[in-house]
Order: sequence, then structure tokens, then C-alpha cells
Amino acid sequence: MKLPETEILCAIIKRAAEQELLPRFADVTRRLKDDGSIVTVADRAIQDRLESELKKQWPAYGLLGEEMSAAEQAASLLHPGEGLWIVDPLDGTSNFAAGIPFYSISVALMIEGEVVLGVVYDPSRDECFTAVAGGPACLNGQRLAGLAAPASLRRCIATVDFKRLPAGLVLRLMHSPPYSSQRSFGSVALDWCWAAAGRFHVYLHGRQKIWDYAAGQLIMERMGGFSCGLDGAPVFSALGEPRSALAALDRNIFQQWHDWLLLSQP
Repeated sequence: MKLPETEILCAIIKRAAEQELLPRFADVTRRLKDDGSIVTVADRAIQDRLESELKKQWPAYGLLGEEMSAAEQAASLLHPGEGLWIVDPLDGTSNFAAGIPFYSISVALMIEGEVVLGVVYDPSRDECFTAVAGGPACLNGQRLAGLAAPASLRRCIATVDFKRLPAGLVLRLMHSPPYSSQRSFGSVALDWCWAAAGRFHVYLHGRQKIWDYAAGQLIMERMGGFSCGLDGAPVFSALGEPRSALAALDRNIFQQWHDWLLLSQP
């Protein structure tokens, strides 16, 4: 199976970011979706731009985008065709609208229920993370080199999204954190990539959607990292339902993190 060239895909995404995202950074009309999350004109502009260019370049593949209606999303998942692009046009919209330079574009390709290609682009740092099934994870075309983790979970930096976690687990993390320090950045796709690069050591999110994690989770996997849901099942689901995720690049740290979280479950 011949996959789309990552260089061409990255060029499409970078050009869209340069022309549609960066000129609107921190100065963009926004509104609230039904779920309370922010959407901006940039979200829709990027999705429309990517849908047009991806269809032109690879007409055999369909597209599932965050800014589609629920009915359109369901139809895309039900009838993926030869392959399905999974697109989050602006992951970290709240950051983008507020002028916080931590947001990304995430594009993954799913074929026969498996993610085979992923790209996460950070326009603020001009960092393009990529992975292809069976190949290495890369950053700006060079093999990604993950930083080594400490030997103990107690010395690790964690990224945790508290608001979507079970209340009991939140309380335990607040009162008895097993790690050294904690952050929450606001872009799921970049969180996966930064974890894959070893920029922090453990990751936890209570509920992320397929367009949030599809590309980033493949990048973590191709770095040799480890992940699962809080239920112990694989994070990725071709059915598209929201999933929890815990992850770490290092096997030993992942096991310590997994075991500590397992004790927190009812």
C-alpha cells in the first residue's frame, strides 16, 4: 500500500497555517458551541482549506473533521471509503483565541480501521511531527529523539487535564500526586507529541475525541511509547467514540503511572 507522501502533506498543512491561522492569531471572532467549547472563524477556514486541498491531491479518501455536524461525522465514520482523513483544524482553539502560542493542526489517515499516517503541526514553533505506520516518528523530517525519563515516577513531569477526569481521581491527584510537578497545556495533539519527545514524562486525559488523538497517538506509538485508556483498553477506536488516555514514552515510567492510576479506580 502506497501512502501519501508526508512531505506533500506537511507542505499543504504549513501553507494553510501560514495563510489562514497566523494572520488571525489572538484577533479572531469566536462563539461557543453547544458543548461550551470555543470555535472561531479560523477553525472553519482551516478545515475548508484542508478538505479542498486533500481532496484535490488524494481524491480516493474521505474526510472527518471536527467542525462537521454530528450527522456528517457519523456518516464519514460509517462510510470511510478507501481511507479517511481525520482532521482537527485547530486543536487548542481557546489558546489561539486568547493569544497563547500553544495550538496545532492535526491530520491523520485511517485505512481499514487503522491509523497509518499522522501529522501534527505547531505553527508557533514551526515544528511538524510526523509518523507513518511501520516507520519512525519524525520532527521536521528528522528522526525524533526522545529525551530520557527519570527512573522514578516521583521525579517526573506530568501533563494532566483535570476537568474531564473522575472526581475521585482528581482529588487523589490533588492531594497525593505521584509525580514531581504538573502542567496542562490545552492542545491534546501537541500533548501527545511532546510526550513522545520526552518533554514531559507522563500524560493523562479523561476524554478526548478521535480527531484530537489519532495523529498524536500514532506518533507516540512509533516512538516506542506506551498508552492505554483508564479502562486498560487501547486508546484508538475506529468507531470514533471519546476515549480516556494515559501515556508515557518510557516503559518503566508507564508501568509505574499505570499501576498508580489503577489503584485510583473504583
